[in-house]
Order: sequence, then C-alpha cells, then structure tokens
Amino acid sequence: MIRLGTTGRPTREAKRVLLGLTGGVAAYKAAELARLLISSGVEVQAVMTASASRFIGTATLQALTGRPVFTGLWDASVPSNMAHIDLSRNVDIIVIAPASADFIAKIAHGLADDLLSTLCLARACPLLIAPAMNRQMWENPATQRNLDMLRRDGVTVLGPASGMQACGETGMGRMLEAHELAEAVHAFFQPKPLLDKRVLITAGPTFEAIDAVRGITNSSSGKMGYAVARAAVEAGAEVVLISGPVCLEAPSGVRLVRVTSAQDMLLAVKSEVQHAQHADFFISVAAVADYRPKSASEHKTKKNDRNIMLELVPNPDIIEYVANLSDPPFCIGFAAETQNLEENAEAKRRRKKLPLLAANLAQEAIGAEEVALTLFDDAGKHSLPKSSKIEQARRLIAHAVLLYDRWRNFNSCKK
Repeated sequence: MIRLGTTGRPTREAKRVLLGLTGGVAAYKAAELARLLISSGVEVQAVMTASASRFIGTATLQALTGRPVFTGLWDASVPSNMAHIDLSRNVDIIVIAPASADFIAKIAHGLADDLLSTLCLARACPLLIAPAMNRQMWENPATQRNLDMLRRDGVTVLGPASGMQACGETGMGRMLEAHELAEAVHAFFQPKPLLDKRVLITAGPTFEAIDAVRGITNSSSGKMGYAVARAAVEAGAEVVLISGPVCLEAPSGVRLVRVTSAQDMLLAVKSEVQHAQHADFFISVAAVADYRPKSASEHKTKKNDRNIMLELVPNPDIIEYVANLSDPPFCIGFAAETQNLEENAEAKRRRKKLPLLAANLAQEAIGAEEVALTLFDDAGKHSLPKSSKIEQARRLIAHAVLLYDRWRNFNSCKK
C-alpha cells in the first residue's frame, strides 16, 4: 500500500528488509527470523552466499518469503545485471544473520567478491549484522578489530550471546535467537524520542508470603509491563525493569531486576531512583498486592479442621512514594478496574498526583493478547482501541513523550 508522507511524497507502509545469510550452522535461525518478520508485516528479500547454501536451501527461504532468493553476482534475471545495485536500493535496511568471521572481515575492509559483500559495499541504507562463530574466533583480536572498524563506520552489531555452540564448546559467539533479532529489527525502525533518557518500569505481580510455601498474589502475567519496557527500549531509552515473579524473558537491551514482594519492589525502586543517573520516567505497571500478612510463618502451616485467622496490613504505595519525591521523574500509573473505569481511574490519578495514567477493565485484559486502554491526563481522556500489548505500549510511550517537556518546564518553574 502506498501512502503520502508529510512531504507529499509517496511512502511505503511496509518496511523492507534484505536478509543476508553467510556460512554457518546458525543459518537455520534465519529461516525463523524471516518468518517472524513477515508475520509482523515486514517484506523480506533473502540473499545467500555460496557457503550459506551448504547449511540451508534456497527453497526454504523462497517458500518463507514468497520471493526468489539471490545467490550470484551475475544473475541474468536482473534486467540490468546489477543485482548488487538494484537489491540494495529497494530495501530499508540490510540484516546479515548469521554474519561469519570471514564475512565480517570482508565488509570491514571493503572487499566485494560475491553478491552479498558487494551489496553491503554499494548499499544506501543502514547495515545490521548478527555475528555467529566459535568462541575463539570471536575472541580473536583480528575479529575484534574488524568489529570495531564496522562500529565506527556506523554498522549496528547485534549480539552475539554466550552459550553452547555447535562445536560443543561454550562461550561468546552464539548468534542471538530469531525472536531477539526480530525485536532488534523492529526497534531499529521505531522513532527514538527517548534517546539519552532513563526509564524505570515495574511489572508483574508481587507475592506476599503466608508461610514457607503459600502466599497472596494475583493473576497478572506481566506481559503489559514487559511490552512497555520493550517499547521504551525501541524509543531509545536506557531501561531498568523491576519485575515480580513471571514466566517471561526480558526484552533485549533491558536491565532486569527480579523481586518477589511489594517491600522488595519498593527497596529496588528506591535504589534505582536514587541512582546517580536520575530516572526521567517512572512507569508503574506492576500489579502490587495492596495487603500482606502481618507475619509469615517460617515453616509450612499444617492443615487441620479449625478455621484460621489471617491478619493483613497495607503494603507501601510505590508510585505514591515516587511521585512525592522532591524531584520526581515523570510518573505514569496503571489502573485495572472492574467497574466505573473512568471515575475510578481519574480519581486515582488525581489522588496520586500523576501526570498520566493508563486504565483498562481487568476482566478484559488479564490473560488477553489484545487490550483496549484509556489514557487520562490533565487534558482529559484518550481512548486507544483494542490492539496488541506492544502496540498499546508504543502508543503510551508516544503520548508520554508529548506530555514530558511541558511537565518538566512546569516543574522547573515551581522550583
């Protein structure tokens, strides 16, 4: 689909990625990367080196992308016989995954003896590479020099990770997983309004111990908080995610702090907001338990036929604590209501002195992959139609950015 941009020129709605594969066992991950990108609306054109073709067939990438896979510099199917020019001009970015040590050396020194290396040299778009190699090849000074050269040239290096390798050894050099690379590609395409900003986020439930094995918690999955963390990273922020117990993997680029109880979470938040680098934003997505048992038994409480009484005491209000600091960050709260959404959410926002609050109906959001959100600020309410949690998180971040400068200027005048 073609749309007119702000300049009046036609713009493509779908992003286009040239996915380059070099020789390495990790080439199998490129197939999943192509699938993930395409399923999210990205157009993928695959180019493979001769070595890559020894690890994965061109038919696999062609079936996944719906496009012919290019492997040779002299391809007669390209009218001008200049595939290295035509292909690089029709994409938004080039992603090399896996990028072998040999290929990294080639592009670092401007060598171009096959289609993929020639494409990289002749490109007019950003280049991202995902290294994949044996740990000793990765640690070799020559490889590190080549990577330093590429970084200075503006090439983005994704990974690698540490882990078990095909050779049986363990260490750095393992290519990032396909979902991590897909996240990195999507993040690259996002605007960066939070560049040089520090964002502190809480997510997930808390667990308040009753005894050694039992406790009070809630059904929060943590998915919304983790989506907000990912959206903040995409927007260029340095992100710290303080998470209660969930079965989720932290988004790439996020510093994760795991906690259990509300008091644990408060201590972690205090530590981070008092950090030498002051947080610019605090986003409280966590479903913090309002109460905890007054005392927890060190051992498991044995069952008997008698009723037991459990005395509960209030937990600290974490966002209220942060919002009332002498120099608070821009605070964003979340409210999950079961009734009277607008009335309860706006009352909570005003009571806690929050510039922005996001609210939804708990019965519609818990466990769901798509949610509807309503944002409340001093200008009123803003309804966000049902969408995926990552899309809602991006919308929330974009709205917060719009409010931030005005809020900061207002607070500066008060001092």
